[in-house]
Formats: sequence, C-alpha cells, structure tokens
Amino acid sequence: MRATVIEAGAPSSPPRAIGFWGGLSANVLNMIGIGPFVTIPIALSALAGPSVLLGWIAGALLCLCDGMVWAELGSTIPESGGPYHYLREAYGREKAGRLFGFLYLWQTLLTAPLSIGSAAVGFAQYAGFLIPSLGDTGRALIAAGLCLLNTVVLYRKVGQIQRLSVFVSAIVVVACAWIVFSGITHFDMAVAGHFFQAHVDSSHGFWLGLGAVALIAVYDYGGYNNVCMLGGEVKRPRRTIPMAVLISIPLVAVLYLGLNLSILGVLPWEQAAHSKAVVADFMQAIHGRTGGTLAVLLILLASWGSALVVLLGYSRVPYAAAADGQFFPVFARLHPRGGFPTVSLVFVGVTSAAACFLSLEHLIATLMVTQILFQYIAQCFAVVALRKRRADADVFRMPLYPLPIVVSVIGWLYLVATAGTSSIVTAVGAVVAGTLLFLWQARRSRTWPFPQP
Repeated sequence: MRATVIEAGAPSSPPRAIGFWGGLSANVLNMIGIGPFVTIPIALSALAGPSVLLGWIAGALLCLCDGMVWAELGSTIPESGGPYHYLREAYGREKAGRLFGFLYLWQTLLTAPLSIGSAAVGFAQYAGFLIPSLGDTGRALIAAGLCLLNTVVLYRKVGQIQRLSVFVSAIVVVACAWIVFSGITHFDMAVAGHFFQAHVDSSHGFWLGLGAVALIAVYDYGGYNNVCMLGGEVKRPRRTIPMAVLISIPLVAVLYLGLNLSILGVLPWEQAAHSKAVVADFMQAIHGRTGGTLAVLLILLASWGSALVVLLGYSRVPYAAAADGQFFPVFARLHPRGGFPTVSLVFVGVTSAAACFLSLEHLIATLMVTQILFQYIAQCFAVVALRKRRADADVFRMPLYPLPIVVSVIGWLYLVATAGTSSIVTAVGAVVAGTLLFLWQARRSRTWPFPQP
C-alpha cells in the first residue's frame, strides 16, 4: 500500500516538466562538476606517463556501456528515484525486489550526502585559491553553506530549475572549451614529450594503477544517469532519457580528454601531479594571475551547479521510497503549489551540509565501490530480468545486447578488485549491515522472506 502524504489541493505526483535540453543539462552539469579539476593530480600520481590516458578512455568506455543499462532501465520505468523502482520491479516488488530496493535506499542515505558534500568541498578548495588564508574550518563552513544555499534554491518548481540548469550548463561548457583552447594554443611539444616519455610510476604496478585511474575517471564521468533520478518529471521519457544519457557521455569524455592533454602540454606533469588547484595553476601559467582567477571563478560556477543538480536528483530517492510505502511517510510530502518533495529535499540538503565537515578526498574509492556493490551490478542483471518480463514493451533497447552488460559487469568487478582492501571492507560491511536491518524489519512486519501469519 502506498503511503503518499497529500495535502488538500496538492498534486499527487510531480509534473513532467523536464525536456531533452533540461535532462541533458542536468547530466552535463553533474558530470562537469569539481571532479576533474581536483582528481587530475590524483590520477597522475596513480599512473604516470601516457598510460594515464588509457585509464580515462577505459573509464569512458565503461560508462558508455553502463549508460546503455541506465538508458534502457530509464526508458522502461520512467519514475523519480529511478534505481529504486528498477530494482523493485526487476527482482519482484514483493520478493527479493524489496531487499534490493531497501539496499539502494540504504546506500543512498549513506553516499548521497558524501557525494553532494564532495562537490561542495571541491568548491571550497578552489575558493582557497582566491582566499589563501582560508583554513580548514573556513573551507568546511563555505562548503556547508553552499549545500544549504542549494537547498533553498531548489525549493521551487522544477521547471524553473530546468531553465537555470540549462543556462549554467551553457556557461560551463563554454568555460571548458576556453580552457582547452588555451591549452591548444599554448601547447609545448617539449613539455608534452616529457610526459609521453614518462614510465609507469604506480607503486602497485600497471594494472592496479590503471584500475585506480579508471575508478577516478568513472567518478568524474558520474552524473550521466542524473536524468534517470528525475524520470517521473521528464517529458516523453522513453525518448528523452536515453538521448540525454547517451549523448552526455561522449560529450563530456571529449572535454575531459582535451582538458588532460591541454594541461599536460603546458604544465610539467610532475607539477600537475602535486598541484592543489591544477586548472588555476595551468591558466595562470598562460594568462597570468588574472587568467587563473577567472578560471577559478568559472570552476566555482561549475562546482556549484554540480552540487545543485546532484542534490536535485538524490532528493527524489527518499521521496520515491516513501511514496511506495517503504520509508517514513513524511518523506512523501509534496509542496502544495510547486509539486516537489519538500521533506526529502530538506533532509538530503541538511545531511550534505553536515558531511562537508568530513575529509572526503580519500573517500572517492569507497563511495564508488559501495555504489558498485549495492547498485550497479544489480542493475545490469535487472535489464535481463525486465527484458524477459516485458519483451514486447515499446521502449529503448540497447544495441549489441547483451555485450554492454557483460562489459559493464566485468569492468565493475575489475574496479572493485583494484580499489584497495579498506574500500572493499567498508562497502561489504555496509551491504551486510543494510541486509541485516532489512531482515529485522521484514521479520517484524512478516513480509518477504518471512512467511505471513
């Protein structure tokens, strides 16, 4: 039984107001956030030389295959809080799907604040380029304030957010193109040659280094699925969602590869590997202090937009679970005029602000491994299950099926295997804890897998 809380005169579900450009911009803004601006040095430290570019390419190919999984699932079940519904339907709403849906909600409550907070902390780190005296506490306060500001900004009709998202996306893409163009016009073959002659410098060897870079790349590309989180608010979702997902991935991949090559043709790779604000240092080397400052301002705009749309997407997950009767009913409350989830939005926004006081730089691998084990692999098999159950449905079907699924599963397992013991232990522990909590609740309510009285 659904437990949606509906006030008098309030809509029963959010309106479908997001078109293709709104969906594409939601993805692109999420993808072109703070990620590459702070992780390029980490990638260079994990795997030096031209091999690091293989990691970025491998990550893009894995995301493209996984994007086909998201595109088919989003087209088949266009609902807000997408993965929660995909897993519930694929594995049986009153059977194992209850467990998978609960585990997705569980991992979202754990990782959403950290994911949103990481974008906000990246914002604060680049703000430190403009305010060198800014200490750790000051950066944490700026990041937390950004999360709370975004919560206020999103407390309105989603159609208004769509226009803002498109506008900011256009500025961000132009800014990235300017950065890449600056690198091309000031490209130094001697500096680039030094990079291409460098040997693998990973303490764990090539394959573990490649996995580390690919994991970073996937983290940076992450966001191509954001439109799926808003599926219930997308117009013509069976066409819009696949297009937004599959166009955003190659678009951003080209920008990221261009960004990497541009930086490595201007800055010595050793300097880039140890930079705290690599794009600012890069632009300052070309255009002086003014160019570095302008680049930082554009990066701040990108990271703000990224944190905004990630909060928008994740805020729909507790709402979807509550509307389905699997979470506290108050989270299903919609704004009486705007039609957006109110309690769910405020909850995710406030917890994200709290997460900004944690050190997030070393949690990227843990976040990714947790999502892989909780969600991504399960979604690959969900496509197979839904295809059998809805063979005649008029929805997007991935080309070369089942090859993209096979590549995705192998790729995800490889990233988990190379992520490090601590990340794996943390993620497995979260899965076990979530499963035990689910079984405890199921036993109390006498629902699957326990027999009803």
